[in-house]
Amino acid sequence: MLLNDIELWIRALGAIAGMATLAIALAAMFVSIRRPVSREEPGALLWRPLPIHVPPWLQAATLTIGGPLFFGGLALYLWGLFSLGRMFAPSSGFGVRVQAAHRLITTGPYAHVRHPMYLAVIAAALGGLLLYRTWAALCFAVIMFGLAVRARREERVLSQEFGPEWQAYASRVPAWLPRFGRGRRSGA
Repeated sequence: MLLNDIELWIRALGAIAGMATLAIALAAMFVSIRRPVSREEPGALLWRPLPIHVPPWLQAATLTIGGPLFFGGLALYLWGLFSLGRMFAPSSGFGVRVQAAHRLITTGPYAHVRHPMYLAVIAAALGGLLLYRTWAALCFAVIMFGLAVRARREERVLSQEFGPEWQAYASRVPAWLPRFGRGRRSGA
């Protein structure tokens, strides 16, 4: 039991250290693209700005739209992650994994959309594209729309796992965009 607890703590610390390192590395990369370049290899193209002229009015628009999408996406992702709690389990794009003790989460952002974390990643990717305007951001934003395929795969598994409970939830809560106003049922 003690060894299992130690392993869990080391894994948690490793995840935190890995994510912090990734965040610091990404921040350093985005800062570095503003520095003058003397020579670069073809693969460095991904971190170069897109070859588009952004007049001040468009720059203001990209900041006005990109900022809320990016930071809102990050916040929504964390809200979804914390709402899932112990039900969160990483898996690949090749398969869906449901834990043995899994229960259907329908609170927090899951009361408003069925895929808040996927929506968050797509929003953050689009916001990042508007803010940074690099080839890497463009590639990431395009690739993240593949989460729609993953979401369909996940829904099939959840439907098989939870049956009528999932069907009731899926009929009540939209997959991607929350309903506002009269179309939204109370208690969702």
